[in-house]
Amino acid sequence: MDAWIDPSTRDYVRDANRVGELTRAPGDGLANAIYLRLMTPLGSWFGNVSLGSRLHELSREKDLARVERLAQQFARVALQPMLADGRIRSLDVHTVRPGDGRLLLAVAVVDAQGVASTFEVPVKVV
Repeated sequence: MDAWIDPSTRDYVRDANRVGELTRAPGDGLANAIYLRLMTPLGSWFGNVSLGSRLHELSREKDLARVERLAQQFARVALQPMLADGRIRSLDVHTVRPGDGRLLLAVAVVDAQGVASTFEVPVKVV
């Protein structure tokens, strides 16, 4: 089981019930896999150059509708291998622009067991 990574803080989440312990849940492994595929620059993961996305390229882009479409495309391409290997059955990516220098990706997936989940991942834009 993986320790859960919080996308907003980019840090592991501590278990409130047990001091010093990391929160561990098997369902959050999918959340970590999605987070790592989206936030790792494409080609930089040791041993797997196909893991990652091009979302890091948007950090210097202006907050425009064009960038919103690019973010959706980059996220779909990055998560496509999870569809191909059967970890998720379906994938849907939406974006929200709060206008505060970030873009929120809402990634809706249905896992292999048929459970639907939505993950929000913030992406920095100018």
